[in-house]
Amino acid sequence: MHDKEIFVTINHLDDFGGLSNLRVGNELFLKKDRDNPYDDEAIAVCDGSDVRIGYVANSTCTVARGTYSAGRLYDLLKDKGRCTVGFILGDAVIARYDGQGE
Repeated sequence: MHDKEIFVTINHLDDFGGLSNLRVGNELFLKKDRDNPYDDEAIAVCDGSDVRIGYVANSTCTVARGTYSAGRLYDLLKDKGRCTVGFILGDAVIARYDGQGE
């Protein structure tokens, strides 16, 4: 795996209505969004029902300091992964990357 903990910023939650149902400790699922017309390194974030609730941030304006951007995580992620919500900050979430998905 990796030597240190990896954290990501999740944004666009309001676009998908995902923020209202999130709680610290929730497990979320990451999936490369290869068909995304805006970002070649897009990583979608889904809930346990495989419903998209946001994206891993990939802009210097939206990535919280100390967290990985989607571009940095993209090469570590085979196709799917898991993360756990650690902090909810207004319109963004900080989550710990827990590794590859099934």
